[in-house]
Amino acid sequence: MKTVTICLNSIDKVKNFVNDVTKFDSDFDLISGRYVIDAKSIMGIFSLDLNKPITLGIHNEDDIDHILSVLEPYITEVEE
Repeated sequence: MKTVTICLNSIDKVKNFVNDVTKFDSDFDLISGRYVIDAKSIMGIFSLDLNKPITLGIHNEDDIDHILSVLEPYITEVEE
């Protein structure tokens, strides 16, 4: 699993993010504190504190470069 830190600090960013991740068949988790939600769930995302950075777990190692390029507008930090 690859993890990156993302920022979803506006309603438009959340809508665009969900549209982008639903294009992939992979699983994506958003981790904020002790909460883990499905990144493809717009309602789940709005249950998080969006003022803080959120960790995105990407469960796909095969197409990771393409996924990261699509999600670049939201990424604030890539974790190694």
